[in-house]
Amino acid sequence: MKILVVDDEEGARELFNTILTDEGYEVTLAVNGEDGISQFKGALFDLVVTDIKMPGMDGLQLLQEIRKTGSKADVIMVTAYGEVESYLKAMSLGAAEYINKPIRIKELKRIVHKVLSERKARPGV
Repeated sequence: MKILVVDDEEGARELFNTILTDEGYEVTLAVNGEDGISQFKGALFDLVVTDIKMPGMDGLQLLQEIRKTGSKADVIMVTAYGEVESYLKAMSLGAAEYINKPIRIKELKRIVHKVLSERKARPGV
């Protein structure tokens, strides 16, 4: 399974990379939303894990751009702010999950596994 991680914080990107690579996933990193959409359009990803608050294109805009491509990739939104408004917006745009920072490793593994397991069970994906 291929996962794209988009986060403007280097420490967060490296944490996601370490955890997800150790779980056996193929991980690609992007430093912001613009880089994320560029990486996304250049490869087929099963899952995108993106921070919401980033300079330039934020995670919600990235999610909208991903949906415009017609891709069926699942998207997990991550935020340090936990605002109800951004949660509702993300879910209305088709996010699979929403995780609050700080990231708890067991929770991240559980959510990624759940989203990808549900993906495998869907026909036509």
